Amino acid sequence: MYVTSEKMLLDAQRGNYAVGAFNFENMEMCMAIIAAAEQLRAPVILQTTPSTVKYAGIEMFRSVAFTLASRATVPVALHLDHGDSFDLALRAIAGGYSSVMIDGSHSPFEQNIAITRSVVNIASAKKIPVEAELGKVGGKEDDLDGGKGGYTDPDDALEFVKQTGISSLAVAIGTAHGVYQGEPILDVERLKQIRKTLIEGGHDIPLVLHGASGLSESAVKACIAEGICKVNFATELRQAYTAAAREVLADEAVFDPKKYGKAGISAVIDAVKARIMVCGCNGKV
Repeated sequence: MYVTSEKMLLDAQRGNYAVGAFNFENMEMCMAIIAAAEQLRAPVILQTTPSTVKYAGIEMFRSVAFTLASRATVPVALHLDHGDSFDLALRAIAGGYSSVMIDGSHSPFEQNIAITRSVVNIASAKKIPVEAELGKVGGKEDDLDGGKGGYTDPDDALEFVKQTGISSLAVAIGTAHGVYQGEPILDVERLKQIRKTLIEGGHDIPLVLHGASGLSESAVKACIAEGICKVNFATELRQAYTAAAREVLADEAVFDPKKYGKAGISAVIDAVKARIMVCGCNGKV
């Protein structure tokens, strides 16, 4: 069933688990993500980045996701990940996405507030939840370059949520996009303080962890224990799909895309199921 992300994240917050949010690049990856969620009876969020949208268009990815989600018996949301402009966020809303992120984290604090609030004003009229980012998640993936990143300040987080009216907040606590070079050190105490400050300020909204591909199971679970309700995975799904396809294509006699597509689907199903179990959203439907 095709739904927004709002209820599933609020349910996760109440239940002390997280919903897995998985980026897809093609029909096969979308099929795999939903199949994994069905097998484990888990709510799931599909995501596309601005670079992915440029590849085939909002309408194409929305059509694929909506068709597959409509056949599913678990809740499925389609989310614009790291929307990099007011225009793109609006196009995603108009194009039928059921959740959007506006990422103004590369701008000064007041500008981030202004662009985020402008998207919330449009989205709220259509009952579409909005995620935003404060601080800056580091690393590079597609056209997104967070550099060395920058941590989220708890007091700024409260002010940001108050002034924007967002539905969820992506926090920067030491994660990074792309492939990690060594084991990242996460500032879980900072995450704990962000949550505490939001609760005391009367704005206890779901928190989001970006850059989770490559994080250990214990690291992800530690973040969920301190209020993370949505965990994003992208790089490791691309790696799984591509490795499976390469293995099939090692046989030069193979030329049917369905053969390596099926191998990719199987590999992504396994990867998504493993991360659903880590998030603890299995059996929540």
